[in-house]
Amino acid sequence: MAGLSPDAARPFETPDGADGYEWFEVPPEGEGPGTLPPRRAGTPTAGGVHPIELRSWEILRSRVDTSQLPPWSRAVAERVIHCTADPGYLEDLCLQEEPLARAAQALADGLPVVTDTRMAAAGITTLAPLTPIADPAAARLAEELGCTRSAAAMVLAARRLGSAAVWVVGNAPTALEAVVDLATGTGIAAAAGLPPIDPMLVVGLPVGFVGAAQSKARLRASGLPSVSNICEKGGSNIAAAAVNALLYGDPLAQL
Repeated sequence: MAGLSPDAARPFETPDGADGYEWFEVPPEGEGPGTLPPRRAGTPTAGGVHPIELRSWEILRSRVDTSQLPPWSRAVAERVIHCTADPGYLEDLCLQEEPLARAAQALADGLPVVTDTRMAAAGITTLAPLTPIADPAAARLAEELGCTRSAAAMVLAARRLGSAAVWVVGNAPTALEAVVDLATGTGIAAAAGLPPIDPMLVVGLPVGFVGAAQSKARLRASGLPSVSNICEKGGSNIAAAAVNALLYGDPLAQL
Protein backbone atom coordinates (compact mmCIF):
# COMPACT_ATOMS: atom_id res chain seq x y z
CA MET A 1 0.00 0.00 0.00
CA ALA A 2 1.23 3.46 -0.80
CA GLY A 3 2.49 5.27 2.25
CA LEU A 4 2.25 2.27 4.59
CA SER A 5 5.32 1.73 6.74
CA PRO A 6 5.96 -1.92 7.66
CA ASP A 7 6.00 -0.83 11.30
CA ALA A 8 2.67 0.98 11.12
CA ALA A 9 0.21 -1.91 10.77
CA ARG A 10 -0.62 -4.64 13.25
CA PRO A 11 -2.39 -7.87 12.29
CA PHE A 12 -6.18 -7.86 12.13
CA GLU A 13 -8.81 -10.55 11.82
CA THR A 14 -11.50 -8.68 9.91
CA PRO A 15 -12.06 -5.08 8.84
CA ASP A 16 -14.45 -4.72 11.78
CA GLY A 17 -12.04 -6.56 14.07
CA ALA A 18 -10.42 -5.90 17.39
CA ASP A 19 -10.14 -2.88 19.64
CA GLY A 20 -9.88 0.22 17.52
CA TYR A 21 -8.35 2.32 20.29
CA GLU A 22 -4.92 0.69 20.38
CA TRP A 23 -3.38 2.42 17.41
CA PHE A 24 0.16 3.67 17.80
CA GLU A 25 1.84 6.71 16.34
CA VAL A 26 4.76 6.73 13.93
CA PRO A 27 6.71 9.92 14.70
CA PRO A 28 6.49 12.34 11.76
CA GLU A 29 9.62 13.30 9.92
CA GLY A 30 10.44 16.72 8.53
CA GLU A 31 8.09 19.61 8.03
CA GLY A 32 4.31 19.41 8.21
CA PRO A 33 2.24 19.66 5.01
CA GLY A 34 1.20 23.03 3.68
CA THR A 35 2.65 23.39 0.21
CA LEU A 36 3.39 19.77 -0.64
CA PRO A 37 6.11 19.16 1.94
CA PRO A 38 9.30 17.08 2.11
CA ARG A 39 7.64 14.34 4.17
CA ARG A 40 8.49 10.96 2.75
CA ALA A 41 6.18 8.14 1.79
CA GLY A 42 6.52 4.40 1.99
CA THR A 43 9.57 2.78 3.55
CA PRO A 44 12.11 5.56 4.03
CA THR A 45 15.85 5.10 3.72
CA ALA A 46 18.54 7.48 4.92
CA GLY A 47 18.32 9.17 1.53
CA GLY A 48 14.53 9.66 1.52
CA VAL A 49 12.09 7.66 -0.60
CA HIS A 50 12.93 3.98 -1.05
CA PRO A 51 14.34 3.33 -4.55
CA ILE A 52 11.55 0.85 -5.35
CA GLU A 53 8.89 3.38 -4.51
CA LEU A 54 10.75 6.08 -6.40
CA ARG A 55 10.79 3.89 -9.51
CA SER A 56 7.11 3.05 -9.01
CA TRP A 57 6.19 6.74 -8.93
CA GLU A 58 8.28 7.42 -12.02
CA ILE A 59 6.42 4.66 -13.87
CA LEU A 60 3.09 6.05 -12.68
CA ARG A 61 3.90 9.50 -14.05
CA SER A 62 5.09 8.05 -17.32
CA ARG A 63 1.72 6.35 -17.83
CA VAL A 64 -0.73 8.84 -16.31
CA ASP A 65 -0.60 12.59 -16.85
CA THR A 66 -1.65 14.24 -13.60
CA SER A 67 0.24 17.46 -14.25
CA GLN A 68 -2.97 19.38 -14.98
CA LEU A 69 -4.24 18.85 -11.43
CA PRO A 70 -3.61 21.35 -8.62
CA PRO A 71 -1.08 20.09 -6.06
CA TRP A 72 -3.21 18.47 -3.36
CA SER A 73 -5.63 16.97 -5.86
CA ARG A 74 -2.66 15.56 -7.73
CA ALA A 75 -1.22 14.14 -4.52
CA VAL A 76 -4.47 12.34 -3.68
CA ALA A 77 -5.08 11.08 -7.21
CA GLU A 78 -1.54 9.79 -7.60
CA ARG A 79 -1.47 8.04 -4.25
CA VAL A 80 -4.78 6.31 -4.95
CA ILE A 81 -3.53 5.22 -8.37
CA HIS A 82 -0.23 4.11 -6.84
CA CYS A 83 -2.08 2.12 -4.19
CA THR A 84 -4.27 0.31 -6.73
CA ALA A 85 -2.22 0.31 -9.96
CA ASP A 86 -5.48 1.51 -11.52
CA PRO A 87 -5.13 4.64 -13.68
CA GLY A 88 -8.92 4.67 -14.08
CA TYR A 89 -9.18 6.45 -10.75
CA LEU A 90 -7.91 9.62 -12.41
CA GLU A 91 -11.28 10.02 -14.14
CA ASP A 92 -13.33 8.52 -11.31
CA LEU A 93 -12.18 10.58 -8.32
CA CYS A 94 -14.02 13.75 -7.31
CA LEU A 95 -11.57 16.14 -5.65
CA GLN A 96 -11.84 19.69 -4.31
CA GLU A 97 -8.51 21.50 -4.00
CA GLU A 98 -9.34 24.10 -1.35
CA PRO A 99 -10.84 21.62 1.14
CA LEU A 100 -7.90 19.30 0.56
CA ALA A 101 -5.41 22.08 1.31
CA ARG A 102 -7.28 23.08 4.47
CA ALA A 103 -7.47 19.47 5.63
CA ALA A 104 -3.75 18.93 5.00
CA GLN A 105 -2.89 21.92 7.16
CA ALA A 106 -5.37 20.85 9.84
CA LEU A 107 -3.88 17.36 9.95
CA ALA A 108 -0.42 18.87 10.34
CA ASP A 109 -1.82 20.85 13.27
CA GLY A 110 -3.11 17.68 14.94
CA LEU A 111 -6.72 17.44 13.80
CA PRO A 112 -8.25 14.07 14.79
CA VAL A 113 -9.18 11.42 12.23
CA VAL A 114 -12.12 9.02 12.47
CA THR A 115 -12.17 5.79 10.44
CA ASP A 116 -14.93 3.29 9.89
CA THR A 117 -12.68 0.22 10.13
CA ARG A 118 -9.47 -0.92 11.69
CA MET A 119 -8.12 -1.70 8.23
CA ALA A 120 -8.36 1.96 7.23
CA ALA A 121 -6.77 3.02 10.52
CA ALA A 122 -3.87 0.63 9.95
CA GLY A 123 -3.11 2.20 6.60
CA ILE A 124 -3.00 5.79 7.85
CA THR A 125 0.52 6.47 9.09
CA THR A 126 1.96 9.06 11.50
CA LEU A 127 -1.22 9.34 13.57
CA ALA A 128 -3.70 7.26 15.54
CA PRO A 129 -7.29 7.45 14.24
CA LEU A 130 -10.37 6.98 16.38
CA THR A 131 -12.05 3.73 15.28
CA PRO A 132 -14.90 2.73 17.62
CA ILE A 133 -16.28 -0.09 15.46
CA ALA A 134 -15.25 -2.79 17.96
CA ASP A 135 -16.44 -0.93 21.02
CA PRO A 136 -19.24 -2.97 22.65
CA ALA A 137 -21.18 0.27 22.85
CA ALA A 138 -21.37 0.31 19.05
CA ALA A 139 -23.24 -3.00 19.00
CA ARG A 140 -25.62 -1.81 21.71
CA LEU A 141 -26.23 1.48 19.95
CA ALA A 142 -26.82 -0.28 16.63
CA GLU A 143 -29.57 -2.33 18.24
CA GLU A 144 -31.04 0.75 19.88
CA LEU A 145 -31.09 2.81 16.67
CA GLY A 146 -31.88 -0.06 14.33
CA CYS A 147 -28.83 0.52 12.20
CA THR A 148 -25.60 -1.25 11.27
CA ARG A 149 -22.67 -1.37 13.69
CA SER A 150 -20.64 0.65 11.20
CA ALA A 151 -23.21 3.45 11.29
CA ALA A 152 -23.47 3.28 15.08
CA ALA A 153 -19.69 3.59 15.35
CA MET A 154 -19.86 6.92 13.53
CA VAL A 155 -22.47 8.11 16.02
CA LEU A 156 -20.19 7.07 18.89
CA ALA A 157 -17.32 8.99 17.34
CA ALA A 158 -19.50 12.09 16.98
CA ARG A 159 -20.48 11.85 20.64
CA ARG A 160 -16.86 11.57 21.76
CA LEU A 161 -15.32 14.27 19.58
CA GLY A 162 -15.87 17.82 20.69
CA SER A 163 -14.17 19.29 17.64
CA ALA A 164 -13.89 19.02 13.90
CA ALA A 165 -12.25 15.97 12.34
CA VAL A 166 -11.42 14.24 9.10
CA TRP A 167 -13.96 11.44 8.68
CA VAL A 168 -12.73 8.47 6.66
CA VAL A 169 -14.99 5.73 5.26
CA GLY A 170 -13.54 3.03 3.05
CA ASN A 171 -15.69 0.02 3.74
CA ALA A 172 -19.35 0.40 4.69
CA PRO A 173 -21.76 2.61 2.72
CA THR A 174 -23.93 2.77 5.84
CA ALA A 175 -21.06 4.43 7.70
CA LEU A 176 -20.84 7.10 5.02
CA GLU A 177 -24.60 7.61 5.10
CA ALA A 178 -24.28 8.06 8.87
CA VAL A 179 -21.56 10.70 8.48
CA VAL A 180 -23.74 12.67 6.06
CA ASP A 181 -26.68 12.32 8.48
CA LEU A 182 -24.48 13.56 11.33
CA ALA A 183 -23.34 16.58 9.32
CA THR A 184 -26.83 17.50 8.15
CA GLY A 185 -28.71 16.70 11.34
CA THR A 186 -30.94 14.19 9.59
CA GLY A 187 -31.64 10.47 9.78
CA ILE A 188 -29.52 8.71 12.37
CA ALA A 189 -28.33 12.00 13.86
CA ALA A 190 -31.89 13.05 14.58
CA ALA A 191 -32.66 9.63 16.02
CA ALA A 192 -29.64 9.87 18.30
CA GLY A 193 -30.45 13.44 19.31
CA LEU A 194 -27.10 14.83 18.19
CA PRO A 195 -26.40 18.34 16.93
CA PRO A 196 -24.80 18.54 13.47
CA ILE A 197 -21.07 17.90 13.22
CA ASP A 198 -18.78 20.10 11.13
CA PRO A 199 -16.31 17.84 9.27
CA MET A 200 -13.07 19.37 8.03
CA LEU A 201 -13.17 16.72 5.28
CA VAL A 202 -15.11 13.54 4.55
CA VAL A 203 -13.14 10.89 2.70
CA GLY A 204 -16.00 8.81 1.35
CA LEU A 205 -14.68 5.84 -0.60
CA PRO A 206 -16.74 2.80 0.43
CA VAL A 207 -16.78 -0.21 -1.86
CA GLY A 208 -19.51 -2.57 -2.99
CA PHE A 209 -22.46 -3.15 -5.28
CA VAL A 210 -25.08 -2.28 -2.65
CA GLY A 211 -25.25 1.37 -1.67
CA ALA A 212 -21.64 2.41 -2.26
CA ALA A 213 -22.11 4.58 -5.34
CA GLN A 214 -25.36 5.96 -3.96
CA SER A 215 -23.81 6.96 -0.62
CA LYS A 216 -20.96 8.71 -2.42
CA ALA A 217 -23.41 10.57 -4.66
CA ARG A 218 -25.28 11.72 -1.57
CA LEU A 219 -22.03 12.93 -0.03
CA ARG A 220 -21.28 15.06 -3.08
CA ALA A 221 -24.84 16.39 -3.19
CA SER A 222 -24.59 17.44 0.47
CA GLY A 223 -21.96 20.04 -0.33
CA LEU A 224 -19.65 18.80 2.43
CA PRO A 225 -15.90 19.11 1.79
CA SER A 226 -15.09 15.69 0.48
CA VAL A 227 -13.08 13.14 -1.43
CA SER A 228 -15.16 10.56 -3.28
CA ASN A 229 -15.39 8.59 -6.48
CA ILE A 230 -18.29 7.93 -8.81
CA CYS A 231 -18.39 4.17 -9.26
CA GLU A 232 -18.72 1.21 -6.86
CA LYS A 233 -14.95 0.84 -6.47
CA GLY A 234 -13.26 1.92 -3.27
CA GLY A 235 -11.99 0.29 -0.13
CA SER A 236 -10.20 0.89 3.14
CA ASN A 237 -6.80 0.95 1.45
CA ILE A 238 -8.02 3.59 -1.01
CA ALA A 239 -9.39 5.75 1.80
CA ALA A 240 -6.15 5.42 3.75
CA ALA A 241 -4.14 6.33 0.67
CA ALA A 242 -6.14 9.53 0.25
CA VAL A 243 -5.42 10.57 3.83
CA ASN A 244 -1.73 9.67 3.50
CA ALA A 245 -1.55 11.98 0.49
CA LEU A 246 -2.59 14.83 2.78
CA LEU A 247 -0.05 13.77 5.40
CA TYR A 248 2.91 13.36 3.03
CA GLY A 249 2.23 15.45 -0.06
CA ASP A 250 4.33 14.75 -3.13
CA PRO A 251 6.82 11.94 -2.42
CA LEU A 252 9.04 13.13 -5.28
CA ALA A 253 9.35 16.67 -3.95
CA GLN A 254 12.87 17.92 -3.32
CA LEU A 255 14.52 14.82 -4.79
